[in-house]
Amino acid sequence: MKNIISVQLKKENIVFKISYDAKQEEIVKILKKKLPALKKLYQDAQTPILITGKVLKNKEIEEIQKIIQETINVPIEFDMPKALGLANITRTFEKETLFSETTFHRGSLRSGQKLEKEGSIVIIGDVNSGAEVMASDNIVVLGALRGLAHAGAQGNTQAIIAAGTLNTAQIRIANVVKEINREEEPLHKQAYISIIDNEIQIQ
Repeated sequence: MKNIISVQLKKENIVFKISYDAKQEEIVKILKKKLPALKKLYQDAQTPILITGKVLKNKEIEEIQKIIQETINVPIEFDMPKALGLANITRTFEKETLFSETTFHRGSLRSGQKLEKEGSIVIIGDVNSGAEVMASDNIVVLGALRGLAHAGAQGNTQAIIAAGTLNTAQIRIANVVKEINREEEPLHKQAYISIIDNEIQIQ
C-alpha cells in the first residue's frame, strides 16, 4: 500500500509530504486518521505545519487547511504553487550549475516507482504513467515521458528536461510547474523543456 502522506517531525515545523499521485479523497481520509494522534503531541505547542509534495488546486488547499485547523489550530504553510500561482511558493532558490554528476538508469520506470538523485539523471527507457523521477539538475528520458518529472528540484532554474516522446500531464523545473492539456497540446516528440522568462517552454 502506497504512503499517501508521510509525516516528519522537525524542530522548526512538522512536514506533511503528500504523494504526487494521491487523490483528494485519499488525502482527506488519511489526514482525519493521522491528526488526532498528532494533536496529542502538541499539547500547548504551536509548531507550524508545512505541507509539500503534490501540487494542489485552490479548493483542495482550502479543504485540507480547514480539516487540519478543525483539529489543530496552528499556522499552516503550503510549499507549492497554488494552482500555478507561483507568487505564493515559499521556496525561491536560484542555482546555476555548469557541471553536475549524472546517474544513468537502464530500464523503464513502472507505475509507483520513484527515482530521486542529486545531479542529473539519464533514463535509458520510459517513465511510465504513475512513476516519478526527480533530480537536482537535468532529466533526460531517451524513451517516452508519461509520468512526473521534476528537474532542478533544489531550485536550479537552469535545469532542463529532454524526452524522446513527451506524453505527460505535468512537468516541473525548480519551482515552476506546467500543466499539459492533452486536448490542446500535441504529442511532443524529441521534446526539450526549459524555463524562459519564468515560464516552462516546450520545444
